[in-house]
Amino acid sequence: MNPNKQQELLDQFKLRHTTCRLDVVAFFLSKKFAIAHIDLEHAFKHQFDRVTLYRTLKTFLEKGIIHKVLDDEGTPKYALCPSACAHLHHHHHDHVHFKCNVCGHTTCVEDIFIPQITLPQGFKVEEKNLLLSGVCPNCSK
Repeated sequence: MNPNKQQELLDQFKLRHTTCRLDVVAFFLSKKFAIAHIDLEHAFKHQFDRVTLYRTLKTFLEKGIIHKVLDDEGTPKYALCPSACAHLHHHHHDHVHFKCNVCGHTTCVEDIFIPQITLPQGFKVEEKNLLLSGVCPNCSK
């Protein structure tokens, strides 16, 4: 993995280059699916404590580096935001998520958007999630 990629991403969001931040960004860049906090704990169990990893995720979420992905397990997972988020200066994640019933990975399907839904008067949408499940291309081979 090119360390400049991690550094550029942190620079883009005006974040200091700590070892934890660089390693967590590298981990996200190496995965094509959403990651739970526990995944980071297992990956970095001898390097960083739980609280440090939690704070790193929280910072990345607040800055717009990652977004929350909800699936049927009830535990939030996180995925890297597309570069468009940084250019738009706000999260725009009205895309579909797909969870594979075989490998359990949840991935962002960024080119399929959640349709606009008109709610009755008085309701205000604050978050949208649409989860599809089935078998991913890797598992259907």
